Amino acid sequence: MKLHYYAETDSLYIELSPAAGVETREIADGVNVDLGSEGAVVGIDIDGASQRLDLATLETEGLPLVKLKAA
Repeated sequence: MKLHYYAETDSLYIELSPAAGVETREIADGVNVDLGSEGAVVGIDIDGASQRLDLATLETEGLPLVKLKAA
């Protein structure tokens, strides 16, 4: 899973899978879900992310991490 923040558009993309999205569905105002060819969710796009989320903090709980990367 990867988090991509785009300051120029204030959008946060949560990449759940490296698979390409073939369909996008709006599930709430400014929140879109990308679906792969098999119908699985491959990503979530949140517009106006800084207004909806606390982007200053990232927390995880109970993830079985084998490798952690920080940029």
